[in-house]
Amino acid sequence: MNINEDFNKIVSYTHAWHWCSDWDILQKIYNAFPESYSVLTPFAYSYLEEAIRSTTSEYGIEILDKNGNPKRRKVGLALIQLAQQENSDNIEYVNLLDELKKYFKKSSSSDNGNNRSSVIHGYMHPINWEKEPFENLIHDIARLSPYVVF
Repeated sequence: MNINEDFNKIVSYTHAWHWCSDWDILQKIYNAFPESYSVLTPFAYSYLEEAIRSTTSEYGIEILDKNGNPKRRKVGLALIQLAQQENSDNIEYVNLLDELKKYFKKSSSSDNGNNRSSVIHGYMHPINWEKEPFENLIHDIARLSPYVVF
């Protein structure tokens, strides 16, 4: 696993206007300051969700309820489930999504709101984030990249 190859792969598949410059900056920061993973992790998790969402019917549209009011989009495990349902004909992608479930955790009533959309980083404070899991996340985003539909 080469982190710069992973960054380059992500950039080659991402949306040029919306994400490309951000990934370029992220790569430059990480190469200059390898300990910056704790600052960069939330961005990577946000991108992970948006990349998965790009493969669903929720991407690029406003979701409304029956009364025409904005409705919340699926997040976390519910987003993965939606992506798997809507891409059931692509077994490789569905299997990759199964692997990516490790980045999400089901919320419980005892979580006291100390999370963000059931994403693992939302359960941890930045002081507990580590370099290796960050690089694994980047690698998994690179693996996901050929499937995104930006």
